[in-house]
Amino acid sequence: MSAFTETGRRSTDWRRPLRYLWRLPLLSLHLLLGLPLTLLMINPITARMELRGERLDHLAVRLWSGTLMRIFGFRLRRYGTPLPGGALFVANHVSWIDIELMHSQRMMGFVAKAEIARWPLVGWLASRGGTIYHHRGSNDSLHGVMHQMVQRLEQGLAVGVFPEGKTTRGDAIGTFHARIFQPAVLANVPAQPVALKYGARGNAQTIVAFGEKESFFANFVRLLGEPGRVAEVHFLEPVAAAEDGRRRMAETCRERIVAAMAG
Repeated sequence: MSAFTETGRRSTDWRRPLRYLWRLPLLSLHLLLGLPLTLLMINPITARMELRGERLDHLAVRLWSGTLMRIFGFRLRRYGTPLPGGALFVANHVSWIDIELMHSQRMMGFVAKAEIARWPLVGWLASRGGTIYHHRGSNDSLHGVMHQMVQRLEQGLAVGVFPEGKTTRGDAIGTFHARIFQPAVLANVPAQPVALKYGARGNAQTIVAFGEKESFFANFVRLLGEPGRVAEVHFLEPVAAAEDGRRRMAETCRERIVAAMAG
């Protein structure tokens, strides 16, 4: 899909060192001061307190993630409204920063591969944010993940998933695995598709995405030096739980995300 690629990427960018020059101090300040304050706000007391209808611990995570996105040079734009309460949010997936982008708009516990728990900083933050880890290839792990998802949804909490099952190159939307929609069916909650677009009209998807054999650390450092660009979050029309068709839920969510990416 040509709409997913940014034309004219330069092999050399003389401004990159200048961006590191001012973004690295901001990132350090955000980690040294902002992170401890955020962690202090994640506790049972703030979980029972609200500000304008939002839990204080959720607000703290959302503000921290939004600030991190801005340090990386992203200008955030939200379209549509995230569902309140228990809901399954499903999004396209190109990089680790997708989680921060979604957290900047709505607090949710993500389902992610177990390897993320070992990533520097992001893994620790993901664990504190209620991430449900899945060990690929393990049926026991999958059953445990499904059980935790149902519990959270029935408690009125949001869960975020990437139904493609892995990050992509950013040039297309992969197949959505239907099994991940089963907890929404069991908990009888809707799934809301979310389109994540980087760059003007989503033309920087392949730049934000992991490069071939690119590690988390390499992607993190590269994105920190990238030019500023917009990051859009499109909360699309929800899909009701379907007793007779988790596959239909998956296909409908994918169709709406593909349409939003092309629009």
